[in-house]
Amino acid sequence: MTPPEPASGVRQRRGTLFVVSAPSGTGKTTVVKALVARVDGLEMSCSYTSRPPRPGERDGVDYHFVTRERFEAMRADGEFLESADVFGQLYGTGAVETHRRLDDGLDLVLEIDVQGAGQVRALDGTAVRVFVLPPSPAVLEERLRRRSATDLTEAQLRHRLAVARREVERMADYDYVIINDTLEDCVDQLRCIVVAQRASRRSGDARSEAIAQAFRELSGQ
Repeated sequence: MTPPEPASGVRQRRGTLFVVSAPSGTGKTTVVKALVARVDGLEMSCSYTSRPPRPGERDGVDYHFVTRERFEAMRADGEFLESADVFGQLYGTGAVETHRRLDDGLDLVLEIDVQGAGQVRALDGTAVRVFVLPPSPAVLEERLRRRSATDLTEAQLRHRLAVARREVERMADYDYVIINDTLEDCVDQLRCIVVAQRASRRSGDARSEAIAQAFRELSGQ
């Protein structure tokens, strides 16, 4: 969705980058898609990946699907804002597209793991970072086991649980931590974070700046 035009003479509000991370199996993709569907002017970033599409996924919508060779060439050319190897597959966020959309005033959600989130943090101190926790290790294992019936071996499941344990130790690096106990509550908490961020002084909202300028001009009357 296109953001509203700023008032005449008022600078365009730059969009905010929201980084959402969670252990595999927590349900962050479902949460982020539900969030974007509810919040105007908020879009998901379409990442690049070397993995093949899953059933129902569309190139250029869910991901930009590229070969591993193409991905590595793009990374060597500095085309990614962040990139990471996640369970043997490569993922990355296009830098030029991300900056263009933010400059256009759109808010973006990056659904990335802790590796990529650390890179974004080093490059962009204004990014808002949210870590999504599962309700418990047992619940996460149950969710992963439901997935394992289709595409995870027992060894892969155990590996993901071990990685999840290390990722949870990184949640102190994030601005917010929420728990995906129920989808509705989790999405609502994320929506509140977006709304609060838009109302903060550092967001540089064009309308609020225009109103403040109107009050400044009163002093000259």
